[in-house]
Amino acid sequence: MNFELTEERQMLQDTLRRFLADKYDVKTRNTILDSESGMSADIWAQLAELGVLGALFGEDDGGFGGAGFDIAVVFEELGRAGVVEPILETCILGGGLVAALGNESQKVLLESVIGGETRLALAHGEPRSRYDLNRVETVFKDGKLSGHKSMVLGAPNADHIVISVRESGEVDSKEGISLFLVPVSELDMRVTPMMGGGMAADIYLDGLALSDDMRLGAAGAAYEHLENMQAAAITAICAQTLGGMENAMALTIEYLKTRKQFGIAIGQFQALQHRMSDMLIEMEQARSAVIGAAGYLEADVRLRDRYASAAKNLMGRAGRLVAEEAVQMHGGIAMTQEYELAHIAKRIIMADHMFGDTDHHLERFIALSAA
Repeated sequence: MNFELTEERQMLQDTLRRFLADKYDVKTRNTILDSESGMSADIWAQLAELGVLGALFGEDDGGFGGAGFDIAVVFEELGRAGVVEPILETCILGGGLVAALGNESQKVLLESVIGGETRLALAHGEPRSRYDLNRVETVFKDGKLSGHKSMVLGAPNADHIVISVRESGEVDSKEGISLFLVPVSELDMRVTPMMGGGMAADIYLDGLALSDDMRLGAAGAAYEHLENMQAAAITAICAQTLGGMENAMALTIEYLKTRKQFGIAIGQFQALQHRMSDMLIEMEQARSAVIGAAGYLEADVRLRDRYASAAKNLMGRAGRLVAEEAVQMHGGIAMTQEYELAHIAKRIIMADHMFGDTDHHLERFIALSAA
């Protein structure tokens, strides 16, 4: 089979890789991480100008991509460079749901999202929901919201947030879940920085009034679209992890070539060569898993979700192995903020806990296969 990128995707990959290599070094990232917002508005604007945000939306929504391999190409490069800007939160989570469910007036937002002027987020997870998409305790009744959304990725830098609510049914029912597009100015948030970069917030909803024209799509019919969003997000986070693993491998190989012990480069020691071989094998399996998830993103729902869960499980295991081995073979330098690997390793490990960890997706894959 031919897994080569199309000419357009190859150009996008090359352009983004050159841009990030030139603009996104360790010093720049550390400055961003130490800032109050945890992101760079200048970098964001330049990414939009390069067309990176537009590559994550379909032509009907004003973009020029949006397919599985478009997502994989972009997020692999973002992962390789350790980019902390909320692109996943804006374009895949919030933006993906607005594109799928928004009416004409709501979809107007997407033009400014692609242009870099507006950022979005999705408030879905709750203190007791863990990884279950169908568990929504936040209630919309008599025109008002009550509930608590926890660890809302990208919320502190968003202009609008898509909020999931329950309008009918039991707390864990797939039916009765709706989405509302709400301006951030209306919300009460408690902000927290995330390990590995990025910002999140807990949102407390106590009697917030919403109008029906803020609803995305039909009342109580959002679950299917949340599943579609999760599949795209899993593809993105797996590709991001793959890019981080490639960077960790490259840094480790370079270090083994230059670090000397007993007068020779430690890369000549057979024990370390064997460990690098194990990492390389895991890398190849990881790349195949990402290709599978991206290739089946538009497939039948059950087949799509099986490939997504298989990829997420494998990326969690392989990513942890590569990150831990890379850190151990580097020694103490790998734990310092001034060295690239420290940030990359954090991003790889933290990615396993987003959208379901290895155990969750192993159980999900088994259930989907049995069904």
